[in-house]
Amino acid sequence: MNRLIAAQGSYDLARFPADPRDTLRAWDASDEYLLRQLDGSAALDGTSAPPVDLSGEVVVLGDRWGALATALAGQRPVQISDSYLAQQATRANLARNGIDAGALRLLSTQDEPPARIDVLLVRVPKSLALLEDQLHRLAPAVHADTVVIGTGMTTEIHTSTLKLFERIIGPTRTSLAVRKARLIHCTPDPALKPTPSPWPHGYDLPADVGAGAAGLTVTNHAGVFSAERLDIGTRLLLQHLPQLSGPTRVVDLGCGNGVVGTAVAARSAEAAIVFVDESHQAIASARATFAANAGPAAAAEFLLGDGLSDVPPGSVDLVLNNPPFHSHQATTDAVARRMFAGARAALRPGGELRVVGNRHLGYHVTLRRIFGNCTTVASNPKFVVLSAIRS
Repeated sequence: MNRLIAAQGSYDLARFPADPRDTLRAWDASDEYLLRQLDGSAALDGTSAPPVDLSGEVVVLGDRWGALATALAGQRPVQISDSYLAQQATRANLARNGIDAGALRLLSTQDEPPARIDVLLVRVPKSLALLEDQLHRLAPAVHADTVVIGTGMTTEIHTSTLKLFERIIGPTRTSLAVRKARLIHCTPDPALKPTPSPWPHGYDLPADVGAGAAGLTVTNHAGVFSAERLDIGTRLLLQHLPQLSGPTRVVDLGCGNGVVGTAVAARSAEAAIVFVDESHQAIASARATFAANAGPAAAAEFLLGDGLSDVPPGSVDLVLNNPPFHSHQATTDAVARRMFAGARAALRPGGELRVVGNRHLGYHVTLRRIFGNCTTVASNPKFVVLSAIRS
């Protein structure tokens, strides 16, 4: 836990879930920069500006761990996030600082946005597609007097980022870079007529992806991994899915667009598939992918949450996983470690976790430490498919 000292107050903040080995803060210089700009105190770049009027409807988009929402809780903002973990972090940070969670509304990127927005604060996401989709969704609620300010680290704000604001909302400029952070100032243009989001996107799987998977239609909502084509890691996993017989409970962990679980359902009629992800966009994608390919009698579970924490221990026969190795801009194996440990708890004795990952990540070491065993199922120069059995 660390303490954010901002013009609005001082706050103890932490990421969620807690990991003693994770030393990353729950905010960065871009959050601090934006809070100073809103308060109207001397800006970090040496300039000053009047405080922003926050008396109207304030929307905070993409707040990663609730730092902005916590600091602005007095204005009762609406937080819009794709991340279940970010929403849980926000609730925990509000409670940690003695703030009633009712001080703000928590919406997902799939929820209906507010009808009118007077201040729109955007924490620029890693995914340009997610930013595009959300700006399209929020544009109808923006009016000529709406204050629109984006914030991010300089590595996250590109010409393409600015062009999105310009094309969807109105004229855009950036601040000076301070401590490797930058602000985006966007002035709504009433002449710009809101247009529908171009998302979701879809594609069909090629013929070389293994039995049951070829020709499946995949749906990707904005921000979900591998939006335009099948990634080579998932391709390798699809080509080396285990053979199933009889009733089997299978979890597609970190399901993304749901292509892996849907492929299993196509190959094994008796398999009960559980799709799990912490992204609202991913769960929506998995639902659409499964619905487009499964028969009318097919059924599946879709769980939004923190890994397998909501799956009863010892209730699963097979877990399939392509774990992420980034948490926003930070490279970390913390997410994979928690997924592997959660899989071991959820699996019945003799159950299997099958993982695909980049060879250089060394997942075999982590799997042997957690499961006591690990074997290589398949590999190519870049990726490896590993199997660990619950004893």
